Amino acid sequence: MNFEHNEDRRMLADALGRYLSEQYPAEYRNTTAYGSTGYSAETYAKLAEIGAIGALFTEEQGGFGGQGPDIALVFEALGNHLVAEPLLGALLVGRALTEAGSEAQKAQLEGIIGGSTLAALAHDEPANHYELNRVATTARKNGNGWVLDGAKAVVLFGDQAQLLLVSARTSGTVGDEAGISLFLVPGNTPGITARGYGRIDGGHAAELVLSGVQVGADALLGAEGAGHALLERITGFGLLALAAESLGAMDKAKGDTLEYLRTRKQFGVPIGSFQALQHRMADMLLEVEQARSAVINAAAAMDDTDRVAREKVLSAAKYSVGKIGTLIAEEAIQLHGGIGVTWELPLAHYAKRLVMIDHQLGDMDHHLARWMALAA
Repeated sequence: MNFEHNEDRRMLADALGRYLSEQYPAEYRNTTAYGSTGYSAETYAKLAEIGAIGALFTEEQGGFGGQGPDIALVFEALGNHLVAEPLLGALLVGRALTEAGSEAQKAQLEGIIGGSTLAALAHDEPANHYELNRVATTARKNGNGWVLDGAKAVVLFGDQAQLLLVSARTSGTVGDEAGISLFLVPGNTPGITARGYGRIDGGHAAELVLSGVQVGADALLGAEGAGHALLERITGFGLLALAAESLGAMDKAKGDTLEYLRTRKQFGVPIGSFQALQHRMADMLLEVEQARSAVINAAAAMDDTDRVAREKVLSAAKYSVGKIGTLIAEEAIQLHGGIGVTWELPLAHYAKRLVMIDHQLGDMDHHLARWMALAA
C-alpha cells in the first residue's frame, strides 16, 4: 500500500495548512469557537473556496476528491489547527445525498460544497446512547407528505443549519433497525424549536423539538423504512473524519509538548534532559504513530464493499483515537505542569477537544463492543 499523498492532495494540504497557519491563530479561533454562533461564517466560506469541502466529494458529485485519504487529509488539518467550523455536518449530510438522494435532492449539494448551505445531521436523541437503531422520533403520512414529531439532542449547529437531515421512525418500535426513514428538512420549517448552546470544546450544538413538522413527499431521502443502512454508511464517513481530526490534534499537542521540554529549564538545564520525562515523551510519540496507522487503515477501508470488514476497521480506529487521544491530552498537560490547563495556552483547548471527540458518534466502550459484535 502506498501511504504517500498524490500531487493534488499535497497541494490541498499545503494550501489548507498555509491558510490556517496565517489566518486562524489561536486567539481568533477561541473568539469565534466560544462565541455566540460557535464559528466564523467568513472562515467557513474561505475553507470552501480553498476546496476543503469539495475534497470530501468525488468529481461526479461536484467535488474533486471523495476518497478516504482525501477526507482524512482535510480533517487532520482541521484537527491540527483546532478548527470549529461545521465541516462534519457538510460531510455527513452531503454523503447521505450522494448515497441515496434523487436528482432534485442532490441539487442541494452545490450549496453544501460551496459553503453557502449549513447542513446538520439530527439523529441523536436524549436516550439513544449512540445506537443508530434507537429512534423514537416519528413520521406519519399526511396526505402527500409527512408529519414529524420528536426530539433530537446535541445536533451540531442545529439552531443555525439551513438543512437538517432528520431520522424518524415510520414503522416498528424503538430499537428496530427496520422502519427508520431519513428526511431532508429546512431548518426554518414551522414546528421546529431549537435551543442552541456553546460546546465545552468550542463550536455550537442545539436541542431540537419537532412538533407537528410538516414536510412534502419529496423530503424522504432514500427508501421508506430503509434509513438504518444509510445512517451506518454516513456515520462511517464521520468516524474516519473524527479519527483524522483527533490525529491532527494529537500531533499538535505532541509537538508543543516536545518544544516545551526543550525550552523549559530547571536546575539550569532543559527538563527534556531528564530521563523520566524522555521516557514519557517517547511513549507519546509511539502512541501517536499507532493512532496514525489506525487512521490510514480506516481511510483505506472506506471503499471496501465488505460491510463487516469495513465497519470493524472504522470502529477500531474510533476506539484507538479515543483511548490514545485521552492519553495524549493527559500526558501533555502533566508534562507542561500547571500552565497546561490555563485558557491562554492552546494546549488546554486541544486537550478538551481530544477528550470530547471520544464522545462523538460513539465512545471507546461503544466501539469496542461494536467491534466484538461484528467479529463474532
